[in-house]
Amino acid sequence: MIQTKPRQDMSSALTAHQIKLRECHQCEAMIGPVVTGQPVASPILLVGQAPGVKEGTAERPFAWTAGKTLFNWFDPLGLSEEVFRQRVYMSAVCRCFPGKNPKGGDRVPNAGEIEACSHWLNAEIELLRPQLILPVGKLAISRFIEVDKLTEVIGHIHPITLHDNDCDLIPLPHPSGASTWHRTEPGKGLLQQALDLIGRHRAWKTLLETDAY
Repeated sequence: MIQTKPRQDMSSALTAHQIKLRECHQCEAMIGPVVTGQPVASPILLVGQAPGVKEGTAERPFAWTAGKTLFNWFDPLGLSEEVFRQRVYMSAVCRCFPGKNPKGGDRVPNAGEIEACSHWLNAEIELLRPQLILPVGKLAISRFIEVDKLTEVIGHIHPITLHDNDCDLIPLPHPSGASTWHRTEPGKGLLQQALDLIGRHRAWKTLLETDAY
């Protein structure tokens, strides 16, 4: 669906949305600050899981090792990290750092925290009415479609309707260095299929047009 709201009006609405979002302190176990991407009026919405320990200090999502891997995926498609951040709206299932898991790694947000943060993501979908959503990791993917195994959903386009807006979903694995899924087969090949689909999508081609943004 083609966006009809003027881009400047949408950017202003997104800026106002993010001001309210950064004031949120609803989840006691979550560790601030709230992390947001730029309030860009984009036809593409990227949805991560939750910021890591480094993202709060950097004040931007995917600011550390996983981010380097993620942006290396997109660079061959024509968007460097800098340009991607300027042209794609970067969101997440939860916006604060969940803290560390005693058994290692970051704690996965619980169902209550995910639900409490869901209205921020829903508001962004209503404002953006995106043509393409890129959920990164199983938690983010499961917010939109049922997923048992990543091999069943990655490498495919999933048409969905959200808030009366028809759009495409192209899931991606999480680029965590602790995961081998995207570096071994069949995950490596399925990731490349997904990236090929993204590169051919009309929304991505829009972002590559020099006079479009």
